[in-house]
Amino acid sequence: MSDIDQPVAHPPVTDWVHDFDHTDPQWTEDPFPIWDELRAASPVVHTKRFLGCYLPTTYEAVREIANDTEHFSSRRIIVRDVRPEITSRNAAPPITSDPPEHKPAKQLLLPPFTPDAMKKLEPRVRAICNELIDDFIAEDKVDAAARYTKHIPVRAIAHMLGIPESDSDLFINWIHMILELGIRDESKLLQAVQEMTTYFGGHIEARKNKPTDDLISYLMNARDKNGNPLEDTHVLGSLRLLLIAGIDTTWSAIGSSLWHLAKTPADRERLVAEPGLIPTAVEELLRAYSPVTMAREVVKETTVSGCPVKPGNMVLLSFPAANRDPKMFPDADRVVIDRRENRHAAFGLGIHRCVGSNLARMEMQVALEEWLKRIPDFRLDPAGTVTWSQGTVRGPRQLPFLLGKAM
Repeated sequence: MSDIDQPVAHPPVTDWVHDFDHTDPQWTEDPFPIWDELRAASPVVHTKRFLGCYLPTTYEAVREIANDTEHFSSRRIIVRDVRPEITSRNAAPPITSDPPEHKPAKQLLLPPFTPDAMKKLEPRVRAICNELIDDFIAEDKVDAAARYTKHIPVRAIAHMLGIPESDSDLFINWIHMILELGIRDESKLLQAVQEMTTYFGGHIEARKNKPTDDLISYLMNARDKNGNPLEDTHVLGSLRLLLIAGIDTTWSAIGSSLWHLAKTPADRERLVAEPGLIPTAVEELLRAYSPVTMAREVVKETTVSGCPVKPGNMVLLSFPAANRDPKMFPDADRVVIDRRENRHAAFGLGIHRCVGSNLARMEMQVALEEWLKRIPDFRLDPAGTVTWSQGTVRGPRQLPFLLGKAM
């Protein structure tokens, strides 16, 4: 193993303003006071960690960067300890694409994720939720992350892709390797990308002989702006994107929502009594507990909210921190489940706004509706520990609940 392959040890943070680290256990456990401290110091802060990285702390600074494709590139979307060369093997269009390639790559992916397409998928997602609940509803306690939240988006996206829902443990493992272990350990990331490429490559080959009615065949039948079929590397990159972006993000959002309701009986009881409020509550839960932090690479010197930023650095584009900015949201640190005006950035801002936002919203609404219908009484198990994922996507990985009669 070369030095670059070795996982990097990070010393604990003692000065958040000048030396932040989004993989620090303190950030993972409770990032909200850290963001408040950074926002009070400056709209943009910098760390020498990760080979140099900026963090915009306000909604306005995040929006400025997200909308500026001239000075900030999306070719790297995860802040990590290394910056390997960009190749088609590690690209995931359209999320890693810059203009002008970005627009045609994104337009290809929009039709399968329209609101109408989601209505057709919704019955399957309801069935998945109820199948999962059937497995533990008779029990007194449950780890809702292990038994419920993580399986819903995995099985839904597998259903859309036309791949076996029973392969979900494989997908969950790849996501852990890429989004968590891969931040510090390059070999884990490369291993996961290679395994995904082999897996999807087999499905692509099978469909060349026997086309199917699913997302993989849809991408194989798609045409680029010149009317040519997409290259296999483009199809593979988009499939990796759909699997990674479509799973961890939504399971984290569903988990954070249930975590909030478990510790906030008034909100839980209100949603049980007023299920029609769930879509509005979902938007607020997305704002308050946004799971996704993306990244950009500075490619040209510029200023953001008056702060100079220089090429050679990454930018940690924290949509969650933007959504807690009190200048943008009154009572930003309070969860107001009937908040009416809510222009949150949970699905990103600018040209890279999430393709799958309709899918994520539908999955969250259905997951909460079915859970609250069948399990109106639940709370955190004081004997258990809630743990949170580290890095790019934040959500509960262990979520111990007491159910109904055990309360």
